[in-house]
Amino acid sequence: MDNTSQPSIESQLKSIQKLIQTTKFENAIQQSKQLLAQSENSQDNIELWYLIAVAQRYAKTLTLALNSINELLNIDSKHSRANQEKGFIYLAMKEPKLAKQSFEVAVKLNPSLVASWQALIHLYRDDKQQADVQKAANHLEGLKKLPPALLAVTEFMHEGKLLKAEQLCRHFLQNNQRHIDGMCMLAEIGIELKIYDDAEFLLASALELQPSHIHARSLYLNLLIRLGKYKTAVQQVETLLEAQPDNLSFKIAKASALTGLGEIEAAIELFEQVVAENDQVPGFHLQLGHALKTKGEIDNAILSYQKAYQLSPTYGDAYWSLANTKTYRFSDNEIAQMQTQQHSEDLALIDRIQLHFATGKAFEDRKDYDQAFNSYQKGNELQHAHSGFDITKIEQQVAQQIKYCTRELFQLRGKLGLNAPDPIFIVGLPRAGSTLLEQILASHRQVDGTMELHNILGLASRLRGRSKSQGDEEAQYPKNLATITPDYFKRFGQQFIDETQVFRDKAPLFIDKMPNNFLHIGLIKLILPNAKIIDARRSPMACCFSGFKQLFAEGQDFSYNLEDIGRYYQAYLKLMSHWEDVLPGFVLTVNHEDVVNDLETQVRRMLNFIGLEFEQSCVDFHKTKRNIKTPSSEQVRQPIYKSAVEQWRNFEPHLGPLKKVLEID
Repeated sequence: MDNTSQPSIESQLKSIQKLIQTTKFENAIQQSKQLLAQSENSQDNIELWYLIAVAQRYAKTLTLALNSINELLNIDSKHSRANQEKGFIYLAMKEPKLAKQSFEVAVKLNPSLVASWQALIHLYRDDKQQADVQKAANHLEGLKKLPPALLAVTEFMHEGKLLKAEQLCRHFLQNNQRHIDGMCMLAEIGIELKIYDDAEFLLASALELQPSHIHARSLYLNLLIRLGKYKTAVQQVETLLEAQPDNLSFKIAKASALTGLGEIEAAIELFEQVVAENDQVPGFHLQLGHALKTKGEIDNAILSYQKAYQLSPTYGDAYWSLANTKTYRFSDNEIAQMQTQQHSEDLALIDRIQLHFATGKAFEDRKDYDQAFNSYQKGNELQHAHSGFDITKIEQQVAQQIKYCTRELFQLRGKLGLNAPDPIFIVGLPRAGSTLLEQILASHRQVDGTMELHNILGLASRLRGRSKSQGDEEAQYPKNLATITPDYFKRFGQQFIDETQVFRDKAPLFIDKMPNNFLHIGLIKLILPNAKIIDARRSPMACCFSGFKQLFAEGQDFSYNLEDIGRYYQAYLKLMSHWEDVLPGFVLTVNHEDVVNDLETQVRRMLNFIGLEFEQSCVDFHKTKRNIKTPSSEQVRQPIYKSAVEQWRNFEPHLGPLKKVLEID
């Protein structure tokens, strides 16, 4: 039979909805079950089980309705409307306690479900839970103030349908251009989709229109911290604290921004003040632990992380933060607790992921490599599925850089940028030894270490833009490097120097160790022709597997799949070879294995490349006192050790997919 003659699943679902609306419940159930028998699509099955359950509830076959909604929840336990429907079924079955539990799950998953909040108000009132009645009523009042279109946007957002939410929100704002809540929602969607420049512009514009809007300024503050714009973040949080001086969340945000600025003492003092005011919030202890770790107070950091999981045994970030010190060893009890928590039904996805990675580290330390790999693999699979990463997009970016960043481009435009010699960029893959190289160079009196700065990535993002001309699959950048007004290159270079000044101390040179900048070496050459670039390179298997074991804060989504990470490494090699071809001598490659085997030779080689005199302090780098924010912070506070070079071999039986991509026998 020709499938094209069949009505679409959407039209059939609408037809069933119409049957329910016209009280033809049996017909609706029958049609849904027929479709269910033919369907292999889990999303369609979810919709069909939902319609069956609703029709059965209306038909007063309540036990059948409960069975149907449980079938749906077996497919997707986090389906907010299914939990809401379960609440209504229990209400009809005269089971108010179970109904209340279901509605509470529903609004936790999706706080915009008006019907659930209305039901909860009645249930709380019946149980004389006055505080909960008030809380639910306040939330419901806030939802009812929203225009219907924005209420629908919030529902789509909480259901993870971000593109639908964005489309609807943009349409609403076309007719309501100065609607602050609408602007905030579109910014939140942009942040989720990692379109940070759009979100930043929207929130800055919203605050120009309404400077007293606390929610808009709070969103703006959190985005600035995420983007590493800590100086502006401090200005914003000061404004918020003037309005709400006792708001602990704002104090925590200020301390985070101060940490970013390197003002660790002030940050720790503020974190400790907040913990003294309320020591029952696990996240406060976690943040304090991060600041203490950055300063090098590892024992105190560990106590803070332990306090966080003691307050909340399911708090994955606390366990992962302990593992991420790289030196902590978990006890038998802690491992048992992590394994128990992994099986908790209510566990949030991020907690589950963090627990798997932490358990992997615990088993690796005990040389139980099969168990360790199993845990790492589970964490990576969950994170990979969640991120939706597509390696072909990176490969396309590399192809575009090779196509447009030609020798001719640099001959014509290579001297237009700012001649400042200040920046030293350390690029490559994460876990390739860049923190070690930074610590070595930052031990020199003429060099400031900073952190992984987002400025070059932000500039590349702005140059790339979002729109693509019809029929053209290429982004504007790097193609537009050949056509940008010549004055802009010097301006961009000056902007980089100005914006990064806040991270520097008094040395004439400073380091930006954002590894992903290897994609933008052509852009760096055009805006800062006298910059120095060091490629921190590590042997493929060691580098890739070290990345696979690491759960990154954000920005390294390629690392959660062995094939992806191998393809990324190959793309990196291909692009670095191109840069050497079109910009000979502009990049110095430093192999991690060479640093481990002959430290002083590589130190002299790097200092010679940068144009600095040799200083013994660079060889004695582990004695240098400075704040370090990356996962390797404790490792680079110790002398070089060689044990990590071949650690991947312990996992070799599991690494076939990686070896295949890397073409290693």
